[in-house]
Amino acid sequence: MTDPREMAGKLADALSAVDGLRPATSAAAEISWLRTDPAGGSVDLTSDAVEIRLVALRLPLPPLLSAAEAQVRETLDGTEWAGARIRLVVTDIDGTAFTD
Repeated sequence: MTDPREMAGKLADALSAVDGLRPATSAAAEISWLRTDPAGGSVDLTSDAVEIRLVALRLPLPPLLSAAEAQVRETLDGTEWAGARIRLVVTDIDGTAFTD
């Protein structure tokens, strides 16, 4: 069984490879003495669903989200979450996305 905290970190690392997206981390992730998951609170794992909150750094969103889903599926492959429903939630769009 894969540790959910470890998997959250792996998913955040995998998504960092997608140019134009980054995990939406909480402010608590910046506080070194407060224990948070390696993904900074951007990943929720349940037995049947994986939810990841993201910030878009560029547009358009559909190709970015397709690339993100492929990265997530590849990372989940062979784990107990391999068949889970993936939900990618764009919580913010960086202002620079509108100037490019």
